[in-house]
Amino acid sequence: MSKASFHHISPSGEYTPLSDFDEALKALSLKGYVWFDYVNASREELSELSGPLSLHPLSIEDCTDENQMPKIEDFSNYSFVIFNSLYYESRKIVSDEVDLFIGSNFIITVSGFSESSRNPLSAIDQMVRRNTHNIKSSPAKLAHLVLDNVVDSMVPVIDSIEEEIDAAEEEILDNPGGFDATTLLYLRRSLLSLRKSIFHEREILIKIVRNDSSFIPEKATVDYRDIYDHISNFLETTESNRDKVTSLMELYASMLNNKMARDSNLTNASVRRLTLITTIFMPMTLLAGIFGMSEWTMMTGEARWQISYPLFGILLLVIGLINFAVLKWLERND
Repeated sequence: MSKASFHHISPSGEYTPLSDFDEALKALSLKGYVWFDYVNASREELSELSGPLSLHPLSIEDCTDENQMPKIEDFSNYSFVIFNSLYYESRKIVSDEVDLFIGSNFIITVSGFSESSRNPLSAIDQMVRRNTHNIKSSPAKLAHLVLDNVVDSMVPVIDSIEEEIDAAEEEILDNPGGFDATTLLYLRRSLLSLRKSIFHEREILIKIVRNDSSFIPEKATVDYRDIYDHISNFLETTESNRDKVTSLMELYASMLNNKMARDSNLTNASVRRLTLITTIFMPMTLLAGIFGMSEWTMMTGEARWQISYPLFGILLLVIGLINFAVLKWLERND
């Protein structure tokens, strides 16, 4: 459900809610600036801003198109910024777009358009009320507050991914055979999405800090440098985590190969033992099958049957020991 709210911020820091869109347009003639805040707005609602505020139709279109890359564009009467508010759930990065139009006497924030939106600016009104002394000077100050809130929301995302990486590392070391390798693939995919978003957002802040945007005055860029530092740290952390996931993939492959080699060696040892037993008992079984106990008594006579069975057993034992000795000699000479 769409929602729109309008506020006037005076040069003295007075924060005045406005009843509707028409009143907000009238307040543009007052000192200070007007804040237009839209949540889950339709293209038709945003198009109402095109005429009075001279917004470019392509900017309006970007606000209602999902999966836009973060960017900053300067127009004759405003700067247009796209930022991504990120969440991490079910081993996947979820992006929620936040758009800002920063003019000389107005600022427009558009959020909550994504179907998976968590309304990233739901608490921004309370933050503005608590910081009217900081945002009273220009719309760029309010834009800083919005972007700072969006960037701070990335901390739980990075922490969650790092926790999953640590858990994966422990599981690989404890039980590589039972580890689900798809976990590493999901982590790598999430880190790639995270890096893509953070990289473009850092480029936005670089332009702002260099004073490339005419609607963000130089005195306001000091505040944006703090956001830039946070984004840079997040990017470095993301790159480090990507390297760690790659190392875990190599570690998992190595430990899995070692486990397979150990299992193969155990199998080979078992086969060798069985082969040794079979080789030793094969001639003994052959003799027992051909001659048999009854045939042996026929050779020695029935009167000597008491010694025929022990002699035959001793013969089989001697043959087995000879086979065992020959096999060991062959192993030593291989």
